[in-house]
Amino acid sequence: MNGAFFSELLTSIADRGRNLLGLPAGDEAARRSGGAAQLCEALLSGRGEASGTALARKLLQDYAALDQAGKLAFFSALADQFGPDPAKLGQAVEAWAKEPSDERSAAIHYASEPRRQEVFRRLNRAPGGTAALVDMREDLLKLLRANPALKIVDRDFVHLLNSWFNRGFLVLRRIDWSSPAVVLEKIIRYEAVHQIHDWDDLRRRIDPPDRRCYAFFHPALVDEPLIFVEVALSADIPGAVQPLLAEERTPTALAKATTAAFYSISNCQQGLAGVSFGNFLIKQVVEELRRELPGVSTFVTLSPVPGFMKWLRDNAQLLPDVDRTALDGLDDPLWPQDEDFTARAKALLEPLAAYYFLEARTPGNRPIDPVARFHLGNGARLERIDWLGDTSPKGLAESAGLMVNYLYDLDQIERNHEAFANTGEVVASGAVRRLLKGGARPRLAPANGAKA
Repeated sequence: MNGAFFSELLTSIADRGRNLLGLPAGDEAARRSGGAAQLCEALLSGRGEASGTALARKLLQDYAALDQAGKLAFFSALADQFGPDPAKLGQAVEAWAKEPSDERSAAIHYASEPRRQEVFRRLNRAPGGTAALVDMREDLLKLLRANPALKIVDRDFVHLLNSWFNRGFLVLRRIDWSSPAVVLEKIIRYEAVHQIHDWDDLRRRIDPPDRRCYAFFHPALVDEPLIFVEVALSADIPGAVQPLLAEERTPTALAKATTAAFYSISNCQQGLAGVSFGNFLIKQVVEELRRELPGVSTFVTLSPVPGFMKWLRDNAQLLPDVDRTALDGLDDPLWPQDEDFTARAKALLEPLAAYYFLEARTPGNRPIDPVARFHLGNGARLERIDWLGDTSPKGLAESAGLMVNYLYDLDQIERNHEAFANTGEVVASGAVRRLLKGGARPRLAPANGAKA
């Protein structure tokens, strides 16, 4: 209700400001990026609240009407024309050089701030400004790869979004069958790990007593989840996802539940990529579950391994011929039904998976797997590699069906995090390390020439 009130208030202020400035409600010039850049200058030079809000709304409307080429030109203008003011920065540096002081150091700091950051701050005052800026950054990310000069604009975006989406502003809400339909529709749409096929599928994931779903929300994005996690309560650590998602299954009685398994974590807003709140989500959900269910003491994930097959095929030429033949057999989606082939594949792939997690590295000496980097960075332990944990077509294609359990041991999280952050150590259970030692050691070169 408060969010709606402030949105209506800002809209009213913007309408009054538009009338004061004589801005038309619609303008064909909105399709010209140069006009949007000129509005940025006007926005920075204005001081009035009503006129500033009106200009911000007009600029966002004009931006939304731009085509891809116009958006590229607009971001290029932000990069080229809205950096720090050279004159002010030079004066601040000169003053500090003559007489160094904390006050003059602060003056350098403020003078060195790119003007585009203030553009973004003022745009955020418009009705719906926060959501519009998140969408704007999503557009920017699509342009970055082909236009690396725009990275300086993205850096400013990330700087501000990290402040605006600080953990202190986020609200944790449990999603269940009584949640607003608009929120439930978005859970279906944003699920990125295990597709939700229909409303019945969604209900099986959030309505039974042994299922939970939690999401972070921001006050400026009403009913718009930022990230959500799906949780299965069970009597032991699950090793496969299909039984958790089955239409016909026997629910676990809460009195017998000892384990909470996070089996799907989905980021909802592409424009917030790089703004990390997944670690806060897991830790807060753990605290919520501990309060509600004291008998639940084990907290694990059931995680995908999305890059395993690509990594394996990129390195296939370094496998013995017989192993490459077995690898080729994984192209058949029905291979799990062949018991003999499955046994051979398991003997080959489990030690390779252990190598993939424990020794293979990026050029920056980080684990190759992005999911591993996330959970290990949060202080989890690589607990178990699950053979045929995901036999869906996607799971077989991306990871040969492998899944992984990461264990969140509350007494060890900080130590594990420090080990990973400081030295890159992958904290893993003895069972995972024995897979590497027990199998034929892969004759693989480290990925991309990095040291293993």
